[in-house]
Amino acid sequence: MVYLDNSATTKPCLEVISAVNNSLQNCWGNPSSSYDLGITAMDNLENSRKVIADFIGAKTDEIIFTSGGTEANNTAIFGVSEYSKRKGKKIITSSIEHPSVLEPLKQLESRGFNIVYLTPDKDGKISVDDFKKEIDGETILVSLMLVNNEIGSIQPIFEISKIIKEKNSPALLHCDAVQGFGKLPIKVSKLGVDLLSASGHKIHGPKGIGFLYKSSSVKIPPFIFGGGQESGMRSGTENMPLISGLSAAVKALPDLSKTVEEMKILKEYAIERLSNTGLVSFNSPVNSLPYIINISVDKYKSEPLMNALAARGIYVSKGSACAKGHRSYVLSAIGLDTDRIDSALRISFSRYTKTEDIDILCNALSEITAKMRRFKK
Repeated sequence: MVYLDNSATTKPCLEVISAVNNSLQNCWGNPSSSYDLGITAMDNLENSRKVIADFIGAKTDEIIFTSGGTEANNTAIFGVSEYSKRKGKKIITSSIEHPSVLEPLKQLESRGFNIVYLTPDKDGKISVDDFKKEIDGETILVSLMLVNNEIGSIQPIFEISKIIKEKNSPALLHCDAVQGFGKLPIKVSKLGVDLLSASGHKIHGPKGIGFLYKSSSVKIPPFIFGGGQESGMRSGTENMPLISGLSAAVKALPDLSKTVEEMKILKEYAIERLSNTGLVSFNSPVNSLPYIINISVDKYKSEPLMNALAARGIYVSKGSACAKGHRSYVLSAIGLDTDRIDSALRISFSRYTKTEDIDILCNALSEITAKMRRFKK
């Protein structure tokens, strides 16, 4: 098997599997219980919270565990809009955000909020100048992703943060960092964000777990009520096996600066090998996250290509796993024509990807397209 769809999900690493199993077998108490079994679970919960907080340079009480990036994004967006609606109803985002950002914003738009969708350039990057024109005293929230999940473009989050302060806007800055977390060095103070979302299953952790960083200065209401867990922000007994798995995934991460350089080398190798096939055009910008390459295989539709590759045990995707069956709005937003979009494939790496995997993919693409040409004749 050659797995090259790591932006959709990643294979859990051994450290994560061990941590989840240990929690299920040996640390299965309710963290809210006051006897020994519950206290042990609570210690594990708070130790896990500290691992996450230290990793992004936050305080432990600024980490709220969620069911994943989608819930974290929804919590941030609906929370800020509810708490700050008396200050204004303007929200700035981009047209290439993940559906877990765009769909909540559509809901708010239907409730009378003014949602401004910034259009990216051909490299998928938001213009700082465009943002300057839109940010004002009525803006209560800016929600922009750190890394685009389809093409890997990296947004200027720190520059956006500085502009918000320079304009003396009341806007809070939320960053969907699901595709960047564990791949780029992230410190919330350096990014200048008020809220940040991340997920476990993109970094070889389990599915169904993520977190929302919420600065201690930020006040937002919860939208899940009950027993008051997670400092009242997310009621419900904490999912200790998955929280333990997320913590283990973070602790298992290698030095990110070194890994980024290794991934750049792998990406350069992949670009060279793919270029040599004479089949592809590249949709990802040059300075994109090295874990993602979006290509178009000229004159060949994505779906049959993806299926033919899968039949050989080679797994890539047409784009976002959350936009199954739909033409990519991200590729459309950066100005690609429909033929280019309909032939797009996303190749995404992890720290376990090898050059041999790239070789197998490229050889398979050459063989499959050759067969398709013969069939057309």
